[in-house]
Amino acid sequence: MAKTYIDIVKYMIEARFDISGSVEKPDIIGAIFGQTEGLLGEDLDLRELQKNGKIGRIEIESGSSNNKTYGKLMLPSSLGRVETCIIAAAIESVDRVGPFETVFKVDKVEDTRNEKRSKVIKRAKELVKDLLNNVIPDSKEISELVSSDVKSSTVVTYGPDNLPAGPEIAKSESVILVEGRADVINLLKSDIANCIAVGGATGKIPKTITDLCAQKEVTVFLDGDHGGDMILKSLSNVSEIDYVARAPDGKEVEELTRKEIIKALRSKVPYEQISALSKNGHNHQDDRRDFHRQEDRFRRQRGPPQNPPGQEQPSSVLSPSEIANNMMDKRREADTHPESREERGTSPSDSDQIEKVEFYDSEQEKRPAEPPQKNAIAPKDEYVNSLKELKNTLRGRLYGTDMKMISEIPIRELIQSVQEVDGIDAIVFDGIITQRLIELAYSHGVKAIYGIRASQISRRYDSLLLYTSEAGKI
Repeated sequence: MAKTYIDIVKYMIEARFDISGSVEKPDIIGAIFGQTEGLLGEDLDLRELQKNGKIGRIEIESGSSNNKTYGKLMLPSSLGRVETCIIAAAIESVDRVGPFETVFKVDKVEDTRNEKRSKVIKRAKELVKDLLNNVIPDSKEISELVSSDVKSSTVVTYGPDNLPAGPEIAKSESVILVEGRADVINLLKSDIANCIAVGGATGKIPKTITDLCAQKEVTVFLDGDHGGDMILKSLSNVSEIDYVARAPDGKEVEELTRKEIIKALRSKVPYEQISALSKNGHNHQDDRRDFHRQEDRFRRQRGPPQNPPGQEQPSSVLSPSEIANNMMDKRREADTHPESREERGTSPSDSDQIEKVEFYDSEQEKRPAEPPQKNAIAPKDEYVNSLKELKNTLRGRLYGTDMKMISEIPIRELIQSVQEVDGIDAIVFDGIITQRLIELAYSHGVKAIYGIRASQISRRYDSLLLYTSEAGKI
């Protein structure tokens, strides 16, 4: 007896038939087996395939009218795609049922696994929702298709004011303040769960927020409009703020993509720097414009970030405090020497041109400047020529005691390389010599640094030569 089922149904053959006489279902099935017997060889004989469970029972739906029989045939198959299509073509070759002429026409060969895939995806979404109610989602393991509609449901209420917040707000040591619930939802979609909504630009700052600011490290993530300025002003009057991050001009936090959110948070600036700019007589709109101008400038200099989101930045990448200090230096220069721009023959737009990356330690501004002391070591022509070769390349070279080059690297990797490479005698790079670099080089036994120019230097060492292409030996 033939098997009535098969283990796995991969394909379903569906065909129509028209018979010019009145016949029964067994007559149709018998004609199919009889007329295909020996047609395709032993491996594709319908009786053997059915005995082995490769094809299932032939199902017939038939009707009759005017002494004619018509209907539909369905045959399940676990064979491969090609073999199944051969069986379908063999069924179309049947041209008689009993004494009556017959026409079989295959409508389709359907892959039944498509329906199973749809069921699997639907069930997977349900399981992921259940999982996210108990554990924190891992964006690397959950596909964007399944998780995008689920993450917004993880918004919780926090504190006596019932403010919308992410699920990590209570456990995290740092928090991100945004304006409203929509901003919180957008940050959650980017896997940032330590965020909380302030509640708008015009209302009173809730006590929940002031308590959080007193207990945790706080970053205020502002919209790129006047409403963001109002929130910052209100918060600064009643709370302690550590950092400020901004959306691009004209955009709101709820509109940002994941990439824009990560970029804005990486470029956060200490609040003290923003406060200092405001006290110097600059309005918030000027601060926003200069903030984004400096951010874009230094991003072009250092190239795309090498560390994945959520990890600490390498020490050679400019920090937000360094960006803010450069902004203040530009303002001081313009206020102190208003005629210098005319003497150089430059226009305001010239200040937007890319400058050399500066390794700047913001703490050095607090130290009292010492009188310059020239070093007794003479510059070497080989290193001076190397400095000329590196001009406008944003690269640096490390030399050993034998004056042979150890390596050539991008200057954003200079600090890290000095810390890791032994036996460096001289550093030659297309950048600015800073106190931070001097201290690091001296502690690792470096004898000379050659750069484009030098920033504010508060301490020098007799055993360390400093040379710039602008001033020569300093």
